[in-house]
Amino acid sequence: MSDNEVPPRPEEEQPVNDDETNDEEEIAAMKKRVQEMEAEAQKLREMQASLDQQQDGLRESKEDIDSRSVFVGNVDYGASPEEIQAHFGSCGPINRVTILLDKFTGHPKGYAYVEFQEPSLVANAIVLNESVFRGRNLKVCLNPAI
Repeated sequence: MSDNEVPPRPEEEQPVNDDETNDEEEIAAMKKRVQEMEAEAQKLREMQASLDQQQDGLRESKEDIDSRSVFVGNVDYGASPEEIQAHFGSCGPINRVTILLDKFTGHPKGYAYVEFQEPSLVANAIVLNESVFRGRNLKVCLNPAI
């Protein structure tokens, strides 16, 4: 060896086969990870399909709910769901009264939805159109969403 030559470092003396072995291990690890990701993706697709089916069921029930609901306009801003339920109680059993609120202020918008147990009860509620509630004439009509 001449004085100008630097002896090779030990890490540079590794045989080429070790690099190939490390590459093969990395490739095998990557393939395994890809398989895991594909399995996870398949599970997610199955979960999404299940949720889509449930959502279809909800859509049908939403249509069912709409068919047995009425829109009530010109509702006094201080009215409570219990008062509205009492006003429409003569029409038949009520599942729910929803008074819509302004999303920014939280104050009532002045209209509500009344959901009955049976679609046939909607006709009884329509009769209450222009009835007086808390000094105001209510506007009662079929749910506009239908």
